[in-house]
Amino acid sequence: MVDQMRALEARALAKSEERRPVFDKRGQLSPRERLSALLDPGMPFLELYNMASYLVDDPNPETSIPGASIILGIGFVSGVRALVFVDDSGINAGAMTGKSVDKALGAIKIAEEQKLPFIHLVESAGADLMRYEVGLWAHGGGMFAGLARLSAAGIPVITVLHGASTAGGAYQPGLSDYVIGVKGNGMAMLAGAALVFAATGEEALDADLGGAEMHAEVTGLVEYLAEDDAHGIQIARDVVAGLGWGSPLPPEPCFDAPVLSPDEIAGVVPVDYRKPYDMREVAARLVDGSRLRDFKPDYGPATVCLQAEIFGRPVGIIGNNGPLDPDGATKATHFFQLLDQAGTPIVFLNNTTGFMVGTAYERAGMIKHGAKMIQAVTNMRVPKISLYTGASFGAGNYGMCGYAFGADFLLTWPNAMTGVMGGEQAAVTMEHVARRGAARKGMDVDEDRLAKQRARITAHFDGQSDAFYTSGHMLDQGMIDPRDTRRVLGFCLRTCAEARARQPRPNSFGVARP
Repeated sequence: MVDQMRALEARALAKSEERRPVFDKRGQLSPRERLSALLDPGMPFLELYNMASYLVDDPNPETSIPGASIILGIGFVSGVRALVFVDDSGINAGAMTGKSVDKALGAIKIAEEQKLPFIHLVESAGADLMRYEVGLWAHGGGMFAGLARLSAAGIPVITVLHGASTAGGAYQPGLSDYVIGVKGNGMAMLAGAALVFAATGEEALDADLGGAEMHAEVTGLVEYLAEDDAHGIQIARDVVAGLGWGSPLPPEPCFDAPVLSPDEIAGVVPVDYRKPYDMREVAARLVDGSRLRDFKPDYGPATVCLQAEIFGRPVGIIGNNGPLDPDGATKATHFFQLLDQAGTPIVFLNNTTGFMVGTAYERAGMIKHGAKMIQAVTNMRVPKISLYTGASFGAGNYGMCGYAFGADFLLTWPNAMTGVMGGEQAAVTMEHVARRGAARKGMDVDEDRLAKQRARITAHFDGQSDAFYTSGHMLDQGMIDPRDTRRVLGFCLRTCAEARARQPRPNSFGVARP
């Protein structure tokens, strides 16, 4: 499954590289070369939403390309942790589809919550008019509102115009605090020459309408004019270096590596979520010295609550060794409240089929105890990092800080399954309904028809629960190799800690040009 993930990432790269002759002819860097030039060498880069749009615009798994024509992640620029957004203009000229907009909105939300400078390397054909839907335009406005909020919140927005930024996309540089335009190629215009002619009959050149040189000399939209892509990126790095935006935290404390290797996770966790394993075996390969302090281990034992350190930073960890029962839910609620009281971040390791059902559990108060757990996880103020490591079904997903519950970071392993329930359970449920209905009417059951229904429902539910499908539909923030989990957690925990320690200087409105 990790190989499948890497192959899909490579598919997006290969598709983008097909356009390299165009970049070479224009004297441009490719999108990934721009990213590499922007980032500090040797420093970590956490790619986000890497599977976005997979199986969405193209439902064929053999040809569908992930990424939504955007390369996105958190990395270091001139020593500053920043949100980096690169239009992948090698794919469909960087034109945006529905998931491109969702990915951009997700990027802005992360930058706002984690107080990260927002750096956009722009070259996009704008909206994909061949796949236009009115919702794309309506939701796309959220990108511009988000940029305005970032600037007003005192979070710098920096844009490099490598190529075209047209129509609504022209407001991307317009809403930025700093704009670097590349001579010859960088352009921002509300309408290109073709649209201007169609709308007004005027014949004009793109360079006169919105060339970087014109904006540097006439409109003032461009602050810095660059000779080429590499020069533009160097100016962007210089701008970031001049922000005075270094880490508000001291260097990382000393820590011990895990005694048990994180590389063993691929062997510890079965691919089939129906095969049980002890979540402590995963946690021991993520934390410093493999040291775990087990909270109430004998009460609600299927819910595992642990205290440990990751890269010297105290954390709470909750994992599942089975479904959540009333005792497990009350134990988790108590654990969440203690962590929130102490200001300790929490890591959720999701592997649950949900809350327990049945007469005994209903009478034991499963609803009220599950509700308390959901109340607690929703309203915690500490950083929350959620990982789909196996199953995450039904309301168990809610109690374990799933998609809707405000995780600072929500990532998935490629083996994860998420949804209202497993396909087999859904099929058996509907089969039972059909049998009861037939019995009430005094009719015989059509076993052949029921068998076909069972297969159809199982495939329908399981197909939508698969991590590649859910990540493609952006029900998480990206897919990672399980063996990278410790490093990713450390990166995310530090990002959250810096955000909470930083004090930006907000404005009553975004930075505006004269």
